[in-house]
Amino acid sequence: MKLLLITAIEEFENEIIKILKNLGVKVFSYQSVKGYRNDENTLESWFSKEHLSVDSLLFTVFVEQELENKIYEKIQILNSKLETLSKVHLATVMLEKSL
Repeated sequence: MKLLLITAIEEFENEIIKILKNLGVKVFSYQSVKGYRNDENTLESWFSKEHLSVDSLLFTVFVEQELENKIYEKIQILNSKLETLSKVHLATVMLEKSL
């Protein structure tokens, strides 16, 4: 069993949900989070504090190994098609135990 953490800006919500559902993920959760970017260029701006935070989503997904690889492939394809600076980020956490 693996724990996948997916972060993205809110605009990608529907695409990520579609990927998870189409691959057969039965249960997942997500929540709104604030993302921050520590960019030196924005720190020089008068209004830099307004530009540092971004409304984002954090998805929590428990899957088996086979499904993990398919999700990585689909997210990689999605990222290659995005015409924005922001991309979908995906990380895997190994689990020793779970109930």
